[in-house]
Amino acid sequence: MEEIVKGLLHLSGELKEIKVHLQHLNKTRAEIFNESWIDGQDVLLALNISQRTLQTLRDSGILPFSKLNGKFYYKVSDLESLLESNYSGNHKRQSHD
Repeated sequence: MEEIVKGLLHLSGELKEIKVHLQHLNKTRAEIFNESWIDGQDVLLALNISQRTLQTLRDSGILPFSKLNGKFYYKVSDLESLLESNYSGNHKRQSHD
């Protein structure tokens, strides 16, 4: 009896994993698009920066963007790249011997 319960619990777990994968596959193109692009307000909140700082990042070419009907959009991957390129762990630390 105990083996049957263990088997059912294992099967239940596997069915839950399959359900998650199916839900991911069923996402609409719009949902996938929304995951890869965010608007300026979301960038301001995510990076905790001012509108002026965001404008400077755009103007200097540091942060690529797309503009549609006066609204700016940014690729999440570009934001991740910007953060990675400025990550302090990427630079060699100077020794103070």
